[in-house]
Amino acid sequence: MANEVVLLDLKASPFAARVRIALEEKGIEYKSKVEDLSNKSSTLLKMNPVHQQIPVLIHNGRPICESMIIVQYIDEVWSHKPSLLPSDPYRRAHARFWADYIDKKIYPIGRNLWASKGELKESSKKDLIQCFKILEEELGDKLYFGDESFGYIDLALIPFYSFFYTFETLGNLCMAAEFPKLVEWGERCLRKESVSKSLCDQKEVYEVVLQIKQKLGIE
Repeated sequence: MANEVVLLDLKASPFAARVRIALEEKGIEYKSKVEDLSNKSSTLLKMNPVHQQIPVLIHNGRPICESMIIVQYIDEVWSHKPSLLPSDPYRRAHARFWADYIDKKIYPIGRNLWASKGELKESSKKDLIQCFKILEEELGDKLYFGDESFGYIDLALIPFYSFFYTFETLGNLCMAAEFPKLVEWGERCLRKESVSKSLCDQKEVYEVVLQIKQKLGIE
């Protein structure tokens, strides 16, 4: 059977970016099919009938959904390439813990920051700052979250680097001043071709967010 890999994709999605990076890290050829979430394709509805969201990886006709589940699938199926997850069981569990933390905190809190106003916006700003402080402490003086090389935690977090300008502009933050180690880490990750070619530009993400705000009627 041919090794056909298709990604139901969206350029500005941090979740789709994770999958793009994983595919590039493993050197896997794939076809990107960009979705319009305001007019979802029959393929998306068929391949992800439960959530009807991207990303969806279609490998030889079979769908895999949810970004970090897809990343783990890629790591296991293409195991002859360098692993994204650590081989040591404790370090592997540690990496999954932080990926789960990122999933549960950064996007939902960040979305509240730019998609709300008043007290909710202010509380979301405080929560997001606290999350970034915790992540910066975890990074410490290491080059990457996994230590000396780009890995699973880095892959989970780096797509949100594309949102830093949005957080700064709409949340009145200065990421470089408040979280210099995270910004340096983000710049370091961007020097990897697998990351730079997979991430959406910060200003482009900001424009997408403004369009969403307009649709939601939020000034």
